[in-house]
Amino acid sequence: MYRSSYPKRNFHTNKSSSHGSRKHQGGKNYQKSSILPHRYIQQAIMQDDQNSISITHRFEYFEIDPQLKLNIKLRGYEIPTPIQDQAIPLILKGHDVVGIANTGTGKTAAFLIPYINKIIHNREEKVLIVVPTRELAVQINDELSALARSLSIRSSLLIGGASLNRQIGELRLKPHVLIGTPGRLKDLIIRRLVLLTNFRNIVLDEVDRMVDIGFIHDIRYIISQLPKEKQSLFFSATVSTEIYTIIQSFMINPTTVSVKATETAHGIDQDVIRVKDKDEKLAKLQFLLKQEEFKKVLIFGRTKWGVEKLSKLLQQNGFQVASIHGNKSQNQRLRALTQFRRNQLQALVATDVVARGIDITDVSHVINFD
Repeated sequence: MYRSSYPKRNFHTNKSSSHGSRKHQGGKNYQKSSILPHRYIQQAIMQDDQNSISITHRFEYFEIDPQLKLNIKLRGYEIPTPIQDQAIPLILKGHDVVGIANTGTGKTAAFLIPYINKIIHNREEKVLIVVPTRELAVQINDELSALARSLSIRSSLLIGGASLNRQIGELRLKPHVLIGTPGRLKDLIIRRLVLLTNFRNIVLDEVDRMVDIGFIHDIRYIISQLPKEKQSLFFSATVSTEIYTIIQSFMINPTTVSVKATETAHGIDQDVIRVKDKDEKLAKLQFLLKQEEFKKVLIFGRTKWGVEKLSKLLQQNGFQVASIHGNKSQNQRLRALTQFRRNQLQALVATDVVARGIDITDVSHVINFD
């Protein structure tokens, strides 16, 4: 989880129009030409997030293995985030947990720490972690490697766009943890290359996004392959009716932990920039990117085609930019993310589906281009 000493800026571009209308929540119609920015944006409120929710634990007080405590310290974690503070003790006690929290709140460590501890005490334990995107799966696997250092815990990354033969080879080593996306996991289960009968620990992360993408049937199929007796963890930013039915189908008396206070973090300063047409929209974006404070910018586009086109246009105009979307290979996507993390790019253009759950530090601005 990162902290910024200045308000992060979140810009929304809007192409004004004198005709047509769009329907908002509550069923009211508003003319496109009369969008009211104050309904959707906020000014930054700088505050100490740790003071907003009381933290009752420290990592050294948790009843976990000493080497794991050392790894947590080496990772630079000192005080648990609210979701970690509330969820870790429950998971250590074996409860099913529903965690309602936004991306960037420390959810990954909240489920990895107790499950790593569980594997340390019983090497027969198996953990399945299901996430919506390849990038999030890679990020969780990296976090697992850091927290499980010197503990001989093996994992396998089961995602599309990567070598299937290599994944099959890793599965033969009988890893303790499988981290995968629904489509690849379902494919491997159908081929009987993954058997879930011994997996008594499951994590569904970013469930609302998996439902949005259309993975709900794959999720239900994967759940149907798990043993009846298991510990289930479920993390989502929202809980819709569809998501609630999933919870009911595979969790037993879950404890709900909610640390989601607002849709947008208080430290993010938002603004709307009006433009007349597509040409002015692109020109305004390039003007912003030329400003000194726009050092590390995440730009969201609506479609894969649009993201790629915008990325190439910016590159042609001299900007250090890369793109990530569903049509890119896994190596291309990881290379772009790595370059962005290492500050080798000024901007990363992405579809929101791909970027969901990705934790990148020191982002100065987020622009919703579409």
